[in-house]
Amino acid sequence: MKKIIIAAVITSGFFLASSCKKALDYTPTGVLSSSDLTSPTAADGLVTAAYAAIGNGDMIGPIYSNWAYGSVRSDDAYKGGGGTGDVGEVDALEHYNLVNPTMGSFVTRSWQNLFKSISRANVALRAVNSLTEEVFPVKKLRQGELRFLRAHSYFTMKLLYKNIPIFDETASSEDILKVSNTLSNEDSWNKIAADFQFAIENLPANQAEIGRANKYAAQAYLAKLRLYQAYEQDANHKVININQTRLQEVVTLTQAVISSGKYALSPDIANNFLPETENGPESVFAIQFTINDGTTAGRLSFEDGLNYPHGAPQYGCCGFHAASQNLVNAHTTDANGLPNFETFNNAPADLNTATVDPRLDHTVGIEGHPYKYDPTKLFSNSWVRDAGVYGNFHTMRNQQLASNGSYFKLGPFMGTAKNYDVIRYDDVLLMQAEALIELGQQANALPLINQLRRRAAASTEKVKKSDGSYPSKYNIKEYAAAGFTQEFARKALQWERRLEFATEGARFFDLVRWGIAEPTLNNYVNVEKTRRSFLSTAKFTAGRDEYLPIPQSEITFTNGLYRQNPGY
Repeated sequence: MKKIIIAAVITSGFFLASSCKKALDYTPTGVLSSSDLTSPTAADGLVTAAYAAIGNGDMIGPIYSNWAYGSVRSDDAYKGGGGTGDVGEVDALEHYNLVNPTMGSFVTRSWQNLFKSISRANVALRAVNSLTEEVFPVKKLRQGELRFLRAHSYFTMKLLYKNIPIFDETASSEDILKVSNTLSNEDSWNKIAADFQFAIENLPANQAEIGRANKYAAQAYLAKLRLYQAYEQDANHKVININQTRLQEVVTLTQAVISSGKYALSPDIANNFLPETENGPESVFAIQFTINDGTTAGRLSFEDGLNYPHGAPQYGCCGFHAASQNLVNAHTTDANGLPNFETFNNAPADLNTATVDPRLDHTVGIEGHPYKYDPTKLFSNSWVRDAGVYGNFHTMRNQQLASNGSYFKLGPFMGTAKNYDVIRYDDVLLMQAEALIELGQQANALPLINQLRRRAAASTEKVKKSDGSYPSKYNIKEYAAAGFTQEFARKALQWERRLEFATEGARFFDLVRWGIAEPTLNNYVNVEKTRRSFLSTAKFTAGRDEYLPIPQSEITFTNGLYRQNPGY
């Protein structure tokens, strides 16, 4: 959150998109066209507009907050809200088997919003490419930033839809309509990787202006891409091989970020979720938002605007994104301060007696526990909108207190100027740990995982009650070297990722990458439906539900050029 993100600011009205027939047909419209933008100042303004575009999603067409796609579709959370029919498309996502290609809000709108961000990057690239380095000395740097931003949006599309059309700034409107989505999985990953590689080669280690991507952000993002690419899938999304060469690339790329000395874990995990400490040592790349910038509502993030406690007097709406019983149970620890891997979900945890990982109180709203680090505001079950359907837990990592300077209420909905971290240093550490484990070097992964556990153990000051006591009984310890086999290390890594990024939208995509989505999620719903009857018909189908369908409207618009994903 800040008043100005990047110095090159131009009038936003020039570049805000008008409506269009379809996303592929999208061209930013306004006073000026890309052919008119021949000056360095105008080109730099288009780069700023491309940065803005990656934060231009909305509540029913999200492109950066994956609460619906990665949290509710996983075992982390329920949809919440006012019953199953309230924003019914997310209920369909939660059931898996109710998703279809004609869903007009989330499935279609996210596709369109992501292509709008890609279009912004391509428009800016055409303008930058037309200038010589003599008149625009930062040409290569800006090209690197734009290709980084384009790759970010394509990467997000790959996670959501897998089989996507990929085109660059050289494609005309006619060319774009001839680009199919039938590129092989390997080739499409490599096309996106080429953008990140260009960014690595052309971006500096440090940027003068906060919010711009640097070389290390590109290295970290390419590592993330190569990690997903390493788990090779067949046409029906089954993981058939783990590519050791790709894993070694992940190790090399993440080590470059680690060795830079530029990043570190924040001393308290809470710092990742507060605007006062954003853009801190742990933030590798973040989408920037603003407030008090001279506009009515600032440039706010509204994608999590439905996810505030409904009955809390300072909010009033809307009660979505309720933490699951399974997630709460996953935070319990045994006498040795380690996860209850096998028995954690046998019964609902008794939080009055159970010992837990401290990350629970950074993640879940629980009766009588401080909400969002304010000891005077204890979470109340009366704040829950539909406890009869979704239980009494809520989520809070991406929410802010109404008294916080980053918070803004627009009608019934809430926005915040808290930046949205795309990649943090904790992710870099765990990416390297995962690659090392799959390379059979689990002993080298152990200290990386334990760094996170040490930080979690130290993250207890901000969650205290007014009297200085802790709301939960904390017991978390590091893993010992003895018995840290590859099989055990893999389980530990997967557990650590779940708790470190709980409700942040990573969980579903992790399960798909590891090839364990079907057994994990069907085991989850089979137990959870005995606690929450609304899940009684939920079923995950392998070979279909790992990815969203290609929107039918896009298939129709391209006259059947696009091929639908399997199972739809």
